[in-house]
Amino acid sequence: MKKLIRGLRQFKSSYVQAHEELFEQLSHGQKPRVLFITCSDSRIDPNLITQAGLGELFVIRNAGNIIPPFGATNGGEGATIEYAIQALDIQQIIVCGHSHCGAMKGLMKLDSLRVEMPLVYEWLKYAEATRRLVKDNYSQYEGEELLEIIIAENVLTQIENLRTYPVIRSKLHQGQLHIYAWIYQIETGEILAYDPYKHAYVLPQTQLSPSVIDEHLLNSNVTNNEDVHLHKIQPQVLQLPQEISNSESERFPMTELSPEQVERIYRGSKIK
Repeated sequence: MKKLIRGLRQFKSSYVQAHEELFEQLSHGQKPRVLFITCSDSRIDPNLITQAGLGELFVIRNAGNIIPPFGATNGGEGATIEYAIQALDIQQIIVCGHSHCGAMKGLMKLDSLRVEMPLVYEWLKYAEATRRLVKDNYSQYEGEELLEIIIAENVLTQIENLRTYPVIRSKLHQGQLHIYAWIYQIETGEILAYDPYKHAYVLPQTQLSPSVIDEHLLNSNVTNNEDVHLHKIQPQVLQLPQEISNSESERFPMTELSPEQVERIYRGSKIK
């Protein structure tokens, strides 16, 4: 606690004084650009990893970056989503999982949590679709490799849950909302983004159009507050390749699924 109090003093005496104009602007209201949904894990900090400034991210954090489907609960996630989209007019959402996720480790052995952590057990049941998907389609994997897969698949499952909210479906239908699936690698600080064309997680910069890259590199006035990742091309149709590349820019083995499974599982990551 002493360390935190020292930090408060330093924040007030240095950062606040150096950004008085920003704090004055923020006192009149907020206009965040992105709804960032991620895990409560202490090792991930949305503002730090994106280098976003105060007032730029509207954040939901919970164990496992889970989004209960609409109507499943009257918890804070649904209210925050509704407020972000309807009241703040946020037009970009990132659902971000991370490596070594304790919640996903718990999901892999869900029944063992029933007695010792009953509230965690009930919460993780909102990720049951992830657990069943991995159990049915990735039986050849185990250990850390299986954990990586369940983390990757859970992000996509939660995006599907996100799309059950009326305000989300309406904005997507109007082309006024974009959703991104990310995974943060704790050990390297790297972000991987889901590419529906390749059915794989890839480096975000590989999804940028040449014009966006050129503009970003040539414009000397670009600041840390401009998140170039948010300008990547949005594929309109999910197409799974016949063979999944194993290049260094792609991660996580992903099983070939039937068209019916694809529509059921991955429709949440398509942008209309």
